Amino acid sequence: MSDEKFQQAMLAAVHEIRDGQRAIAELLSSQQRLAEEQIKRSRDKVEESIALQKLALQRQRSITLVAVPGILACMAAIAYLVIRYF
Repeated sequence: MSDEKFQQAMLAAVHEIRDGQRAIAELLSSQQRLAEEQIKRSRDKVEESIALQKLALQRQRSITLVAVPGILACMAAIAYLVIRYF
């Protein structure tokens, strides 16, 4: 009888180990899905950031094309006035 009880105990232990491994596998699977979602969100944020940086550079170029000639024209006007009246 003790041999049969030992076998039942071993079988129960093996079933517990199997159940534990299944639970661990499910947890790992859910963690992997969560990590993949986080990676996807991170990529989306990086792409959005790059797009905003490109837009900012385009706007900076546009402003520079307008502002620099305006500033140069003002400097030329000031220089003209200084030379003319002094």
